[in-house]
Amino acid sequence: MDIRILSGDITKQRVDAIVNAANSSLLGGGGVDGAIHRAGGPAILAECQELRRGQYGKGLPTGQAVATTAGRLDADWVIHTVGPVYSPAEDRSALLASCYRESLALADRLGADSIAFPAVSAGVYGWPAASAAAIAVAAVREAEASVADVRFVLFTEELLAAFQQALG
Repeated sequence: MDIRILSGDITKQRVDAIVNAANSSLLGGGGVDGAIHRAGGPAILAECQELRRGQYGKGLPTGQAVATTAGRLDADWVIHTVGPVYSPAEDRSALLASCYRESLALADRLGADSIAFPAVSAGVYGWPAASAAAIAVAAVREAEASVADVRFVLFTEELLAAFQQALG
């Protein structure tokens, strides 16, 4: 597994699967979620709405992952995962690690060879950059997946530096 840290816009990546830091509604939102829905177009939302009418009627649980089409993105799939909101009073790191493990496991089942991750929970959900990076990198390194090309695509200098440090 080749793990790379990149600066840029995740919606511009040419990969088999792009991971979306979704909210549990699966119906779009701000940050990475909004950017993926805007760039990918209405096909992503249509599949998310179908998921809400079926198995995920109450929303996607935190730490889980589900795939949809990538619409107009240069990818085959969008893998939606819901990260935990950061809490200094409660250790939710296992849920954050689960986002990465479940996304990689799903990518494996889909036959993906390449995947691009954002920094799940490190935006509006308030997870500190250094901790988010350490958890993400460790979870990916420990995952038993055959995905060969793993990219962390980061939008801010703070996240880029934190992920570079975590990767070593």
